[in-house]
Amino acid sequence: MSTKDFIEKDYYKVLGVPKDATEAEIKKAYRKLAREFHPDANKGNVKAEERFKEISEANDVLGDPKKRKEYDEARTLFGNGGFRPGPGAGGGSFNFDLGDLFGGAQGQGGGAGGGFGGGLGDVFGGLFNRGGPTTGTRTQPRRGQDIESEVTLSFTEAIEGATVPLRMSSQAPCKACSGTGDANGTPRVCPTCVGTGQVARGSGGGFSLTDPCPDCKGRGLIAENPCEVCKGSGRAKSSRTMQVRIPAGVSDSQRIRLRGKGAPGERGGPAGDLYVVVHVKEHPVFGRKGDNLTVTVPVTFTEAALGGEVRVPTLGGPSVTLKLPPGTPNGRTMRARGKGAVRKDGTRGDLLVTVEVSVPKDLTGKARDALEAYREATAGEDPRAELFQSAKGA
Repeated sequence: MSTKDFIEKDYYKVLGVPKDATEAEIKKAYRKLAREFHPDANKGNVKAEERFKEISEANDVLGDPKKRKEYDEARTLFGNGGFRPGPGAGGGSFNFDLGDLFGGAQGQGGGAGGGFGGGLGDVFGGLFNRGGPTTGTRTQPRRGQDIESEVTLSFTEAIEGATVPLRMSSQAPCKACSGTGDANGTPRVCPTCVGTGQVARGSGGGFSLTDPCPDCKGRGLIAENPCEVCKGSGRAKSSRTMQVRIPAGVSDSQRIRLRGKGAPGERGGPAGDLYVVVHVKEHPVFGRKGDNLTVTVPVTFTEAALGGEVRVPTLGGPSVTLKLPPGTPNGRTMRARGKGAVRKDGTRGDLLVTVEVSVPKDLTGKARDALEAYREATAGEDPRAELFQSAKGA
């Protein structure tokens, strides 16, 4: 990505989000667009592939707080194409168009002094780890692309952790030419950029910017006999299956970053990162609240009224026994400590057990007689008396 692209591209517009969008809103917009324009879902659609690249590039910037801050600052610095030096620039102010800046025209002057002697190349030298051109003929390494994939886990796998196979497609060094781009494996160093992959563009007044070299397309190398497989780019589509360990305690829609597990780098550059979005299936018995698991346990009327011991299932382990105190109300929640989800520090949350009094549909003779006797014994009690009294006083 050139400095010009970095300044002129509106990544917020690419993702369809406002400039004050939260990280969650940016993530949601990216996932929606990535699914829609992913190459696997649009085979042979070149426009969809280009759109996917734009979306990925925008997410790479806006999805990283540090890069987003640098991007916003750069856009603010250049405004609508006019550079505005600070009050210490001396000799008044001056403006020039980005067209002049990138087209090589001389800057218009009225006092270009001030603290910019190092040129704009120094200002943007550190953005996105893309430094300025190096000296000598050494070609620069390239970092591999980041890859995003999705995986669906069962509820138990999400709580306990799992190793899952992921099949991924990405750009990797071409095997036919060993990543050189040359059919003979002997590319030459680009004479235009002297192997750096970048060229400086001056705008006059001591300012300079860098762009990818137009002759070698930023590779630093030129293939005399372009490889038929990669057409001289040195990169080709590669598919591979990787065993990925999903840590215990992941939640639904969580995005996991695996450093160095993305696309391979070029010319000794580091591999990109792999981002895995986790989807978790629902469990028929257990639910989840943060690090705690939840379960609803039915109890009889006599257990709730008289108290007793209730056996409760746990996820993937032996059952536990909880003591119900006499007079336990319907909906009361008790806690079985250490029977929940795994936390980041290796400890476990709790199992929250909610009591649900079960009302029998059919009663035998003895049970009916016993309840009739209970009703007669409590005939003078009205559990709704306080309710009506409060209603009148309100």
